[in-house]
Amino acid sequence: MNKRKIINDPVYGFITIPTDLVFDLIEHPYFQRLRYIKQLGMTHLVYPGALHTRFHHALGAMHLMKLSLEVLRSKGHEITPDEEEGVTIAILLHDVGHGPFSHALEHTLVEGISHEDISVMLMDRLNKQFDGRLTTAISIFKGTYAKGFLHELVSSQLDMDRLDYLNRDSFFTGVSEGVISSDRIIKMLNVKDGHIAIEEKGIYSVEKFLIARRLMYWQVYLHKTVIAGEQLLVKILQRARKLVMQGHRLFATPALEHLLTNKITGDASLLADHHLEIFTALDDTDIMSAVKVWATHEDFVLAKLCTDFVQRKLFHVDITAQPIAAGYIDELTERAASRYNISKEDAGYFVFGDSIRNDAYQPGDGNIRILMKNGSIIDIAAASDNSNLEALAKTVKKYILCYSKDLVARD
Repeated sequence: MNKRKIINDPVYGFITIPTDLVFDLIEHPYFQRLRYIKQLGMTHLVYPGALHTRFHHALGAMHLMKLSLEVLRSKGHEITPDEEEGVTIAILLHDVGHGPFSHALEHTLVEGISHEDISVMLMDRLNKQFDGRLTTAISIFKGTYAKGFLHELVSSQLDMDRLDYLNRDSFFTGVSEGVISSDRIIKMLNVKDGHIAIEEKGIYSVEKFLIARRLMYWQVYLHKTVIAGEQLLVKILQRARKLVMQGHRLFATPALEHLLTNKITGDASLLADHHLEIFTALDDTDIMSAVKVWATHEDFVLAKLCTDFVQRKLFHVDITAQPIAAGYIDELTERAASRYNISKEDAGYFVFGDSIRNDAYQPGDGNIRILMKNGSIIDIAAASDNSNLEALAKTVKKYILCYSKDLVARD
């Protein structure tokens, strides 16, 4: 069987599968599951075209990795065939641990464990199935491999993951502010003192990358309507979990039922009792099918939340620079309890606060290095003459208040 397939990608054109092992990993059920998990979760509620999947993204990041390795080799840096395959597999599988609607899932059914940790667990399982052939990939992914720059290509503040998702998310949402010069950035890649660096000629492309990242967070990832959809799904799953724990029977696929009835917190918990294998059977379909059925459930809170979700009657979201006044939250909560004839505790599903953060660049956290013409290394924030980068290096925290729209009279 010919395993050197060519895939037609809407962003880059033709992508080549480089080795038989990579093909076999793409064919594996763990990876095929990513076809059924949207890359941007609830974002299609705002941008209807944002229906691309984590499968798309993983292949795109793999393609960019291939281009980056070609550039580094052309500049005299040795990368063995084993290392090439290892770093290719590491970027291919970097998101294999994502669940459906990751934000909502990580706040409800799988707590205290990140998708990166789950990715490592699944890589370990794949390594056993493939007789240890993923050992180099796992070492690179974890950052324990001798050549640290390979890990930085997979996970850093300027890695192939971010280069792909900014361009891809921009492409499918139609938000042009996210378009970056990934080709230019990759051409400017180099290695200095064992770390990835960007040659000085590429500094403006990196600046544009950081600005695009900040803008995409506000316009796409943290768009108030996207937040409204995510928070509504969080409340749905929280209510479903509470009802199940109280002995109620809810419709659910076997995988979702398992996660609703078993409290999974932390790495050890996920590894025990086949939780991990059941997690790999979960995708967007499990969540959506349950939500549609729960919309007719006898529990008022669950039924209303699900009905509003299906009909896109999302929360109203206020975003402010200062914490929301507790008195206003209490007033809306009282109004919800009265309007829906429910307890104040249950009214908390319809009125609540939270916070969001935007970190475009974090100096010192695997910082972006600029290789100057004289051979010195300078952090991008110091090398740039763009004063905006100083602002980008600061974490912006904002506060949100979510509440059902029918709690406030409209003219």
